[in-house]
Amino acid sequence: MSTATTTAPTAAEKTGARTDEAASLIGDARERIDSLDDRIIGLIQERMAVSSVIQQARISSGGRRVNLSREMEVLAHYRDALGRPGTALAMTMLELCRGRI
Repeated sequence: MSTATTTAPTAAEKTGARTDEAASLIGDARERIDSLDDRIIGLIQERMAVSSVIQQARISSGGRRVNLSREMEVLAHYRDALGRPGTALAMTMLELCRGRI
């Protein structure tokens, strides 16, 4: 019966870096990205809550759930700020905030 020993991957192996210095830099940057992602998720959740308030007010006043002209403004804003991929990002965010139409 053989016993296999496993060793934890080194920082360089985890990051794909070829030097310890680069691995350290990548590790630190990834921690920052993880923190930014958490903040982005929190902001989207907050946006979803605000969007729900708007939708409820619009519906209770006899309006439609979705205001397409406003959505076009949002899409243009994201496209202008982030280029074509910004449009796809905005579409996903809008779907999260109002559901599929």
